Amino acid sequence: MSMSSCASTDIINVVTSVEDVVSQIETTFAQVGNHLGRGHAIFQDLNGGLALLSDELSGAKIEGATTALHDIAAKLTGLADVLPQESALLGAIGASANEASNVLKPLVKQIQMVMIIARSARIEAAALDTSQESFLDFTQEAFELAKAVQVSIDACSDDQQRLVDAINVALNRQREFEGRYRAQLLSVSDELTSAHSGMQNRQADSVRLAELTSASTKRIAEAVGVAIVSLQAGDSTRQRLEHVCRGLRIAAGSEPGLVPAGIDVQADERTARLICQLQVSQLKSSATSFDGDIRDIDRSLRALVADATEIVGNGRSLYGGDGDMTSFLSTMKQALAQASALISTCESSRHSVEDALSVVEETLGKFRSAITALAETIVDIILIGMNAGLKAAQLGVKGRAFVVIANELKATADNISAGADLLKPILDNIEGSAGSLKELRAEGDSSKMTDLEPSILRAIQEIEAGNGQLNQLMARLVQEGSQFEALMADAQTSLSVLSGKSATLPQTARQLEASHGSPIKLSAGEAPTVDHVFDDLYAQYTMVSERDVHQQFAQRVGLSSKPAVNEPVQEQNGVDDVLFF
Repeated sequence: MSMSSCASTDIINVVTSVEDVVSQIETTFAQVGNHLGRGHAIFQDLNGGLALLSDELSGAKIEGATTALHDIAAKLTGLADVLPQESALLGAIGASANEASNVLKPLVKQIQMVMIIARSARIEAAALDTSQESFLDFTQEAFELAKAVQVSIDACSDDQQRLVDAINVALNRQREFEGRYRAQLLSVSDELTSAHSGMQNRQADSVRLAELTSASTKRIAEAVGVAIVSLQAGDSTRQRLEHVCRGLRIAAGSEPGLVPAGIDVQADERTARLICQLQVSQLKSSATSFDGDIRDIDRSLRALVADATEIVGNGRSLYGGDGDMTSFLSTMKQALAQASALISTCESSRHSVEDALSVVEETLGKFRSAITALAETIVDIILIGMNAGLKAAQLGVKGRAFVVIANELKATADNISAGADLLKPILDNIEGSAGSLKELRAEGDSSKMTDLEPSILRAIQEIEAGNGQLNQLMARLVQEGSQFEALMADAQTSLSVLSGKSATLPQTARQLEASHGSPIKLSAGEAPTVDHVFDDLYAQYTMVSERDVHQQFAQRVGLSSKPAVNEPVQEQNGVDDVLFF
């Protein structure tokens, strides 16, 4: 019984429909494989870009800027903290200087009293009848000693006034600077400290994101592997569909099969019908497995896009998206510039304190020399008075007035000595306060503060250089991320078109099944003839799945189930790697 031309035409239409799907599979898988290979290379660049971004944020430039931020902030805070202490010490020096003035004034009067007493003694000495010349020498020596001391003390009084003036100027300027700039120093210090903390956080984030990138790389490798396996499995469906088309062409008589001579497949409608029914089973099995392969590939592509998006997002969060990093670095630069301006202002305003300390050192030296000389002079004056008093006592009534004068001279000298003793602790206080002030200023030494200027300039330059490189890296990261997403989107579009095409396979199988009915079990006499044709079909199979379907069908219709002559390959190895890379 031969197959009708109408049935042959139906089979050829089915073959055309299936071949259309085969062609679409081949085209789509070639495109998807190529996109997958290019996308994987871009993804590696994305990972490399993020690693560079992470390295840049923990690199020498940013690290140097971060260290400078910390150091400058600490200096500014230290400067702000010592301002009240310096003002207090300057106030203490000023108070001690005023106290010294209160001691110097009566001391000057006491010395003037010595000179007056010496003049009185000279008058009395001139009235003596005997030893007149000797007493005149005593009084002249006392007068000259007192005169010398007066010159020294007058100089001390002048220096003391100069000290008071210098301290007042320094204190006024110090308080003015403190009132105007201390809050700014603390504010800028806080900004720099916050910036330092922000940079440290970003550096810590760079380490964390490097770890996330490593995990993303592993996931990407796995997703690529799954996609490749799914593509290979899908390509095995293409081969299976080609085998289906060949079987249908044999059934339609448009292609000869490898069958023994004398057997006309086309004339044997029962054989042709069985071949068509076998291809229905193969089509159903292929459509089911291919649908799963398409879903696997689509999931892999979506996973790749998600991980690429995550990497770009990690870069944005690390760098600071939407200009955040640029704004952050601009704020740092502005704070550094403000710090530089404050340091310059501080330097100019603090010169008066340096001048005051210089006056203190100079004055202290003169005061101590004057007190030492005064002590020695007072001893000499007392000795002169004592000797003069002893000689005057030997003169009896005539020397009585001179004895009184000598006693007054000694008493005045004792008062001067007491005044000098009062001056010593005052000078010690001034010296102690000045020493403490110098120590405070040594911590914020002007030269050290000036040394911050190069650090600030270097930090700004490093921030600008680092920001430029970060901009380039971020632009590259975003560009490559967009390229990757575009490739994967194109692959998904192609896959969607293919999915629509492949969705016709189940309907094609149902149409073919409706045309040729359900399989009927062959008799023992009919089976050998059909077996030869099925053996030819079985020999063309390269996939385990299609051989399984064939054997199950053969058993169902009463044909022999023969083992494969050659072991078929697994579906995932049925495609050339050149499709993907």
